[in-house]
Amino acid sequence: MSTGHFITFEGIDGAGKTSHLDELERRWREAGRDVVRTREPGGTPLAESLRELVLHRPMDALTETLLVFAARRDHLLTVIEPALARGAWVLCDRFTDATFAYQGAGRGFDLAPLHTLEAWVQAGRQPDLTLVFDVEPAIAAQRLSAARSPDRFESEDVDFFQKVRQGYRQRIDATPARYAVIDAAQPPAGVAGQVQAVLAQRGWW
Repeated sequence: MSTGHFITFEGIDGAGKTSHLDELERRWREAGRDVVRTREPGGTPLAESLRELVLHRPMDALTETLLVFAARRDHLLTVIEPALARGAWVLCDRFTDATFAYQGAGRGFDLAPLHTLEAWVQAGRQPDLTLVFDVEPAIAAQRLSAARSPDRFESEDVDFFQKVRQGYRQRIDATPARYAVIDAAQPPAGVAGQVQAVLAQRGWW
């Protein structure tokens, strides 16, 4: 049985989650914790190659979904499970909730095969805590426009991200104990305070 902790960061593109992941990683490393920082799709050479395809090559929703889960399987076997087995703190920028939100709700892909793939690929593995950075898509779009050249997902319109946001809410409603919703519309200091409070409640800060 693993003794580590698996924490995932989720939210629509432009929610600002990655900057707070950066800060948590920095703080915990300075405190001497064994921290593994990773991301999805990605985290291994194979998964990073699949990420490039998913983000930049046109494809249908089924192909996209299968590539994401293939990347996740390699990521779990190669990085996440070994790290948890040795007692590390695994901080992951997106995980399966993103697949249900983006491919499921956003692309309109049937949720039944997503649940089947989740069971096959993860063999019961779920994060111990998922922080969902929630913000109106219009606000997120403004942030993205000033950040970088958009990929296939970041180029989608506000309606797409409204669906994605709803997809996250559906996942939260199904198993609320695993999630903490962060109001990402607040200034950075306010968002950071929420993250700290959630972790402190679990004795992790």
